[in-house]
Amino acid sequence: MKILVTGGAGFIGSAVVRLAVSRGHEVVNVDALTYAACLENVASVSENPLYAFEHADICDRAAMDRILVAHKPDAVMHLAAESHVDRSIDGPGAFIQTNITGTYILLEAARAYWEGAGKPEGFRFHHISTDEVFGSLEAEGQFTEDTPYAPNSPYSASKAASDHLVRAWAETYGLPVVMTNCSNNYGPYHFPEKLVPVVILKALAGEAIPVYGTGENVRDWLYVEDHADALLCVLEKGVLNRSYNVGGENEATNLDLVKMICGVLDQRRPSNAPHADLISFVADRPGHDLRYAIDPTRIRTELNWRPSVTVEEGIAKTVDWYLDNQDWWSALQNRDGVGARLGTKS
Repeated sequence: MKILVTGGAGFIGSAVVRLAVSRGHEVVNVDALTYAACLENVASVSENPLYAFEHADICDRAAMDRILVAHKPDAVMHLAAESHVDRSIDGPGAFIQTNITGTYILLEAARAYWEGAGKPEGFRFHHISTDEVFGSLEAEGQFTEDTPYAPNSPYSASKAASDHLVRAWAETYGLPVVMTNCSNNYGPYHFPEKLVPVVILKALAGEAIPVYGTGENVRDWLYVEDHADALLCVLEKGVLNRSYNVGGENEATNLDLVKMICGVLDQRRPSNAPHADLISFVADRPGHDLRYAIDPTRIRTELNWRPSVTVEEGIAKTVDWYLDNQDWWSALQNRDGVGARLGTKS
C-alpha cells in the first residue's frame, strides 16, 4: 500500500511513518516543517526507497493537488495539526487555520484525486483526532465513539470541527473515510513542550518540575508506537465511515505520572535523587479538563487490537530514550516557546 501521511515529521506522524515503512508500505511524508516538526524523527527511513518527502503545507491546495496526482497514494493518513493546548490559548488563530481550514483543503484535494481516479474502492482517508473533543469526565465513566462532543479549549474545538468536516465529506460526497480519536500519547521523539518530556528534561537539568493545579487531572496514557500500530490496523481493517477510540488502558493522574518519571530517573541518575523534590505546583491552565478516559471496546472487539505497553514500561522506555538521545532534544531547546510557560491568557 502507498500511504500519504500528513504531519509525518511530527511526533505521532513520524512514528506512523517509521512503522509503515518497516512493514513494507510506501510512504509519502507531507509536512510543512513548523516549529514542532523534525526531519531527524524520520532519519532512520529517509534513505529507504519506500520513503519520499514533500515539504508542503496542507493549507496549500495547489500543492496538495500536485502531490496527490504525482504520488497516487492508496490512502491518506491525516495527522498534520497544531496540537498544544497551551499554545491554542495564547494564539488560537493558527489552530483554526491548520486544523479546520487545512483539513477542509485536504479533504477537497483528496476528493478531487479520488474522483479523478475513478473512485477506486480501496482508497481510504484516515482522519486522526483526539479524545479531547469529548470534553471532560468526572471520576467515573469513559468516552465511547457515541459520546457527544463538548470541546473546552481552542485546540479541542478546532479538532472537533475537523472531525465534523470529515464526517460531512463522507456523508455528502461519499469520500471513503475512517476516523480515530486517541488518548494522550508519549514516547520517543516527543517535542519538549508536552508534559512527559518537560518533566524529564527539567529533572535532568535540576530545575523545578511544573505541575498544573494540584496534579489531580487524569489522562489515559498511550505509548506512541502502540498508537501507530493501532492507526495502521484501523487503516487496513476498519469499517468505512466508522470511528474508533484508541486508548492506552493506562489511566493516571498527572502527579502520579510525574512521580513515576522521577522514580525512573532516580534509578538511572541516583546521584541526583530524589527527583520528586523538584516538583513545583503552578497556577492551573484555564479550562483544564479534569479527566479523560477511553472505552476501547470497539477497536478491541471489531479489530482485535489492544495496547502492548503498560504505562510503567512505556515511561521507562521513554526516559531511557531521552537519556540516550541528548543531541536530538538539545537541538530543539531554542525553538519558539520551548521551556516557557504558555497558556496563561484567559
